[in-house]
Amino acid sequence: MIPISILDLVRIRQGGNARNALDNARDLALHAENWGYSRFWMAEHHNMIGIASAATAVAIAHVAAGTSTIRVGAGGVMLPNHAPLVIAEQFGTLASLFPGRIDLGLGRAPGTDQITTRALRRDPASAESFPQDVLELQAFLAPAEPGQRIVAVPGVGTEVPLWILGSSTFGARLAAKLGLPYAFASHFAPDSLESALQLYRAQFEASDQQSTPHAMVGINIIAAETDAEAQRLATTQQMSFADMFRGTRGFSKPPIDDIETYWSGAEKAQASHMLAFSIVGSKATVRAGMERLIDMTGADELMIVSDVFDHAARLRSYEIMAEIARDTELV
Repeated sequence: MIPISILDLVRIRQGGNARNALDNARDLALHAENWGYSRFWMAEHHNMIGIASAATAVAIAHVAAGTSTIRVGAGGVMLPNHAPLVIAEQFGTLASLFPGRIDLGLGRAPGTDQITTRALRRDPASAESFPQDVLELQAFLAPAEPGQRIVAVPGVGTEVPLWILGSSTFGARLAAKLGLPYAFASHFAPDSLESALQLYRAQFEASDQQSTPHAMVGINIIAAETDAEAQRLATTQQMSFADMFRGTRGFSKPPIDDIETYWSGAEKAQASHMLAFSIVGSKATVRAGMERLIDMTGADELMIVSDVFDHAARLRSYEIMAEIARDTELV
């Protein structure tokens, strides 16, 4: 029995706006709560006109206020962009407003390009201090020590659960060393999935937060009533990857009948590699894919991205996955 959770990219659709995207995220989270999903996470991305979750803590507050039991969090906050004290204050505030429901996933990448990193007033070398910054953040969220002169208010004593996010063995080693749960981003970086999970489990050291390793696997899944319908819905994500390779990131686009008319051979090869673990199809196809992935990775939890243009179709995609999880005792 493993939990299933959602990573929402809070995509802004063609013809829509940021408010639509944030309200759709909140609506999806409410449905997910009723369907039995464990978590609903959003990620920090900057200078991307098609993603509305740059102010991640604010987006989390919007979603958490519209739900009552599902855990809501960051998947993740890019810690090199921030002072640990500020993140402790932000997520301490969230934990005060929504006690027992906030997660804080931490990434080492800037979540943007170098020009935007400079606009954020951050040094690209800040990533080198990521392990120390995680420890500093953890200390700000812990109960105050006697004589402690800098205190995160709110934040101190909230002990918001931390996660390490990664797409390589670096994050796996750090999560293992610190005794934290680990989420691998195989939804866009599949290459090191098995080696990173093996390393994480082999090197894990128990901590106050986590006594045993907990490995979450990020995965793209698009489900529909038929394989053909799901494959058509998946062209939205395929076009998004092609646009990324072209350096023309934009709004989420409606699906098309033939993706081969949109991307070049090189773009198809790049996207197919990054989407190697994606599962697209009917309920039967998706069930078989989810079971294979769990058998292959031994995942303790799946974090699912279902990048579908139409909100109703996206809801149905996640509903089908919840039905599969219930039917096959995945949750």
